[in-house]
Amino acid sequence: MSFNETENILLCYPLHSDSCPRAHRLTGVKVAMYAIMLLIILMTVFGNLLIIISISHFKQLQSPTHLIVQSLAVCDCLLGSLVMPYSMVRSVEGCWFLGDVVCKVHSSLDLTFCMSSLIHLSLISIDRYWAICDPLKYKMRITNDTVTVFITFTWIFSFVYSFSVVFTGVTAVGMETLILQMICFGACAVFINKEWGLISFILSFIIPGAIMSSLYIIIFNVVKKHAKVLSEKVSVTTTGVNSQSSAHRERKAAKTLALVMAVFFLCWLPFSIAAAVDPFLKFVTPGVVFEALVWFAYFNSTCNPLIYGFFYPRFQKAFKTLIFTYIFKFNHSHTLTFE
Repeated sequence: MSFNETENILLCYPLHSDSCPRAHRLTGVKVAMYAIMLLIILMTVFGNLLIIISISHFKQLQSPTHLIVQSLAVCDCLLGSLVMPYSMVRSVEGCWFLGDVVCKVHSSLDLTFCMSSLIHLSLISIDRYWAICDPLKYKMRITNDTVTVFITFTWIFSFVYSFSVVFTGVTAVGMETLILQMICFGACAVFINKEWGLISFILSFIIPGAIMSSLYIIIFNVVKKHAKVLSEKVSVTTTGVNSQSSAHRERKAAKTLALVMAVFFLCWLPFSIAAAVDPFLKFVTPGVVFEALVWFAYFNSTCNPLIYGFFYPRFQKAFKTLIFTYIFKFNHSHTLTFE
């Protein structure tokens, strides 16, 4: 029985005695997994490219807020093009075919872009808080140059932190014996000990989540009060119509912020908890489950252009102009006008 089972096991590297086993999946299941993941990758890359091109093309969109959104889109686009395709093969096949050095670079870039994306989301919440709760000081203090400094710091911190953590192996200190028992040839994984599991959980979820939650709750309450005040001024006069329109816009903004929070927690909470708890349970979480949670976290980068782009009328108008002009070659004057 054991001999037949050994015969049926497919290996990542058949000629290597310590090879990892390939994931045993039906062909139909593999095709479906590749199709779904490829769709997520394409949506992530092209959705974020549309955001990047729109902000670069239209000067009306080059505000401090939109510069952060553009940098976030660059981060998510790079995640979709440089990290997710290789993660797709690893998730479906259960093997890493590119060697240890590329594995470390891949893991470092993965951590860099995910960390950078989370910090950008926090920056956007801070920016919106100042803009809505203290608009006078916001216009005086927050400029494109100021935002550029924060964006630059975000990228430098994310790169330095991620590459140093992965290449020094500091996260695996004290786990050498356990790693030797678990590791096999053809695997690509970053092992995290208990201390770094908690540190990663705090840095990648607790701090961004706390910042976004607290600020968006304040923003939501301010918007709610503004909408209530405006709705009380509604009358049959033109002023009443304008007040009603303003109240509707503010309520829509509040709903968008609530959606931002919901998507963030939905995508990141399962992976963050699993990554923090798993070291305490001696890594009992099945690889298949962990890979699924990783892709669930990736999906936040797919949703970002939908939330920050398609829910705002200015971006909708920019998208339509770009699509009609450069794809359908429709050069009518009204399609090139952006107000």
